[in-house]
Amino acid sequence: MAALTIRKEGELDFLSLGALVHRLDPGIVPFRKATECAIHVSGGEFNVAANLSDCFGMKTAIASAMVDYPIGDLIAERVRAMGVRPFYKHFQNDGVRGPNMATVYSDRGFGVRAPVVFYNRCNEAAAQLKPGDFDWKTIFAGGVRWVHSGGIFAALSPTTAEVAVEMMKAAKAAGAVTSFDLNFREKLWKISGGADRAVETVARIVEHVDVLVGNEEDLQKGLGVEGPKVERSKSKLDPTVFFGMIDQVVKKHPQVKVVATTLREVHSTNRHSWSAVAWVEGQTFEAPTAELDVYDRVGGGDGFAAGFFYGLLTGASPQEAVKLGWAHGALLTTVPGDTTMATLDQVKAFAQGGSARIQR
Repeated sequence: MAALTIRKEGELDFLSLGALVHRLDPGIVPFRKATECAIHVSGGEFNVAANLSDCFGMKTAIASAMVDYPIGDLIAERVRAMGVRPFYKHFQNDGVRGPNMATVYSDRGFGVRAPVVFYNRCNEAAAQLKPGDFDWKTIFAGGVRWVHSGGIFAALSPTTAEVAVEMMKAAKAAGAVTSFDLNFREKLWKISGGADRAVETVARIVEHVDVLVGNEEDLQKGLGVEGPKVERSKSKLDPTVFFGMIDQVVKKHPQVKVVATTLREVHSTNRHSWSAVAWVEGQTFEAPTAELDVYDRVGGGDGFAAGFFYGLLTGASPQEAVKLGWAHGALLTTVPGDTTMATLDQVKAFAQGGSARIQR
């Protein structure tokens, strides 16, 4: 297996391809009783770029669809605020039917009441993206060190998956590391071809991918890999199942050099046990387990991915990279919204065994 080789410099450290969305969040109030909402700008692929820019100080960009209407303006403003450089394919809204920037609705839940997430992705502009919409040659001209996309974007339409394949091929030709977050979403794949199409589609993207992010369910449903039989009593923090599937993943996709995921045991909506693991070029690495008081769980996995990628991009050891991802993901669950509010000092302190003692 060839080693993961990351170019030392480039105009961009990191480029994501994915849909930008806005999330309406009434807090702990269920939507059917809500009277007001906070608006968070999000997107599984965008979140990683935003986190790497805002917390970790890296030069990042997003390739996405943008609709020229007030919701698009709001989203574009937040993208700028997070320091992410945009490469947009612009769409015009007709004032009635769209195309639109997708809406995600989610209440936070509380205690024994779980969070609820549902979508309105009707006539979503990002689903209309197709090969040829981005000038990859120009985007990669100044050098890009790492590119990233995910299963949410790939599931939006037949053409979005082709855009992901197109970008991965261009990235490999330009010498960038490629990563893909499997992020399997049953609801999205159900309306775009089901389980078989998911496996077939993801396989064509992953054949160009160096680094995979995904848990056991993602590996099984996104890659079509069988999971080992384990007793139901096993803890969700036990990495045995995850590591037990790696051989099958690598057999199916021998070019994959890194597979990583978070481990989470949910005791209640606001109390989680949290860890993370990675397989890197044949070796396994584990983070400690933290007991989290969770304010808003959305985005924790993207927070892990950002910290983990940052570690690898800056030459940290795999063990350090896993701990940085684990620490940043943990901190992200303590704030509202899908993207980071943590500082690099906070992440490093927590990764090194810091506590919640007051900082004076």
